[in-house]
Amino acid sequence: MSDPLTELRNADEVCREKNAAIAEYGEAEMNAVADAYHRATHLFDRYESRATGTGDFEAFLEFQGKFGDFVDGLPDDLPAREAFERAETSIDKRRLSERDFEKARNALTPAKEIVALSDERQAARERYRDTRHTVSQRVAELNERIASLERLRELGDADLDAPTGLLREPIDAANDAITEAFSEFTHDATSREMVEFLTATEHYPLIEFRPPPETLREYLLGRDGGDLTVPELLEYAHYSQSKLDHYVTDPAALKRAIATNETYLDRIDSEPLTIDWPPASANELRWWCEEAIRVADRFAPPETIARLREVEDLTRRDDFERLRTAAEARSELTDDERDKLASGEVEDELARLRDEREKLSDALDTYPSR
Repeated sequence: MSDPLTELRNADEVCREKNAAIAEYGEAEMNAVADAYHRATHLFDRYESRATGTGDFEAFLEFQGKFGDFVDGLPDDLPAREAFERAETSIDKRRLSERDFEKARNALTPAKEIVALSDERQAARERYRDTRHTVSQRVAELNERIASLERLRELGDADLDAPTGLLREPIDAANDAITEAFSEFTHDATSREMVEFLTATEHYPLIEFRPPPETLREYLLGRDGGDLTVPELLEYAHYSQSKLDHYVTDPAALKRAIATNETYLDRIDSEPLTIDWPPASANELRWWCEEAIRVADRFAPPETIARLREVEDLTRRDDFERLRTAAEARSELTDDERDKLASGEVEDELARLRDEREKLSDALDTYPSR
């Protein structure tokens, strides 16, 4: 693609040219020419095959009369009116040929060119909008890349010798504790209790458990299959109906409920209650911990809740963000990125992209939406 600024300027210039050309005639006058042109060509199309040669003499006379009346009825100040008069002259003969019709059509070329201005203006506007959209997209791309480079530079400024273990160890301990507690809960709780738990988590948007499907929820809350644990449900779903008779009163209902929800049940795990590494910002992690503690308190022992509270306390450390940024830098920065930071390549690219963004943004202000 050529330079987007040049493209936009050119598209704007073409729009102005087309608007100026139409303004010479006026919008209403141009529409009147378009109406007259379409009426004339409609008469040509309608009578050409019948009014030529030794064909239908009545059609010949009817065509000449109608076209003559049509031209006489045109406003005297209609742009390109003389084109219609020349077309009438082309067919003012005792006998018409296809060539006469061709001459008449060619005589209307000035009117046709005026009519074409409307389509040309629309095409110019579409080109302008498309070009401006391309510039807008480029600005969006630049914003994204600049933000990425600024983030890279922030990581490059991190203290890589910072003791990130002060965060890592309590977070790992909390994750291990919650994973173990949830595994025990999944193993021991009835599936009804599990559904009730998962339903309750819907009130905690930061803890992103998938809500149970409605058909599964209804079955486990209302049938004796809800007395089974999740592992038992997954196992029993593959039993024959005769074998299932020993465990539930309605084997067919259990199979129907579990058949389409087996993957959902199999994927229930503690992941929504575990903490990513590197962790989120202090405020974000603190809010998450508050919800996680409320959710985990429904099944986890006190010592597990205490682990989560330790992580929540970490977010109040004065050096939390410094340690977190150091952890992110260690985790995210590649050797190549470190080399680019050290050589100044990142700063050079930032300067170049910011300059390009400024020019394109100024262009979008100069050439507004149409």
